[in-house]
Amino acid sequence: MKRRSFLKTTATATAGAVGLSAGLSAPAYATGKRKLKMVTTWPKKFPGLGTRAIEFAKDIDEATDGRIRIKVYAANELVPPLAAFDAVRGGKADVYHGSEYYWQGKHKAFSFFTAVPFGLTAMEQSQWLNYGGGQELWDELSQKFNIKGLACTNSGVQMGGWFKKEINSLQDFKGLRIRIPGLGGEVLKRLGATPVTKAGGEIYLALSQGNIDASEWVGPWNDLAFGFHNITKYYYTSAFQEPGAAIVAGFNLEVWNSFSKSDKAIITAVAGNNYQKSLAEFNARNAASLKVLVEKHNVQLKTFSDDILRSLARISDEVIQEIALEDELTKRIYNSYMDTRRAAMEWSAIADEPYLKSRHLYENYGKKL
Repeated sequence: MKRRSFLKTTATATAGAVGLSAGLSAPAYATGKRKLKMVTTWPKKFPGLGTRAIEFAKDIDEATDGRIRIKVYAANELVPPLAAFDAVRGGKADVYHGSEYYWQGKHKAFSFFTAVPFGLTAMEQSQWLNYGGGQELWDELSQKFNIKGLACTNSGVQMGGWFKKEINSLQDFKGLRIRIPGLGGEVLKRLGATPVTKAGGEIYLALSQGNIDASEWVGPWNDLAFGFHNITKYYYTSAFQEPGAAIVAGFNLEVWNSFSKSDKAIITAVAGNNYQKSLAEFNARNAASLKVLVEKHNVQLKTFSDDILRSLARISDEVIQEIALEDELTKRIYNSYMDTRRAAMEWSAIADEPYLKSRHLYENYGKKL
């Protein structure tokens, strides 16, 4: 090759390389961009749950300047809602957005990372995961299934559910067909009820057609959106089954391990921020939606009696202890969870509960001016 031709060829190649490094026409792998698929257990753009999945993906996009983009698939768009775990585990999708107790058929200990009856509130759950060893135990459990879980949403205290008849005694649960997932379903089963696990989008039809007699879902914001008040008017508070339900971004473990240390930190921070924002949003929307349900739709707000709650607590304790003894890991998760529960209850009895009670002593405080 002549020297002049060599120099011309080299100059052309160098210019092309400069163009790529400047991002003019670089392929995705050259710029470090990632495109992930997220499957959810929620109906498309469903308030608070489906929309939170979208918000989480959007925040990761913005936090990484578009380097990590997540396409969100609602329930049934890529896989059925309750197939999300296996889709991510097997690599068909990269991340799911859903509740860990949906996977209790895989391992009963998953329920601890959403909610257990009479368990931790939203902030106590965060306390356990971040400062009580909960995240480390969760990682140990999830890696057995090729998953890395991050709490990224919390609905706060949920409602006891919608019932076609009043619940005045434990006998009223006998023969009741109720949509209720997780360990709460096992508790009611021991009272003679038939618990049914259904994805959110299937509940209204089942309730309206009489295939189930009652259903718990989330809270006023989500329940109003589904229109349960058109079928039944008995709406119970005292959500013994889900005092603070965490919703999770579950990453395929190989995908998670492929992220850089800084990207893992960014995603973890975004998940934590979304956890706090979602709790604030649920509290605000639930308060407004409950007024609509009661004042506009004449929903009858009910509360389980102390006797019923005491019995539910006793049975819940039995159920959870039995599960804890199934294997060594679940026992460690149980003990860690309950350590946080005891500590949180002791502190809230000193700090939160007296203060919350004191706010009701003078009802005229804070009148609108």
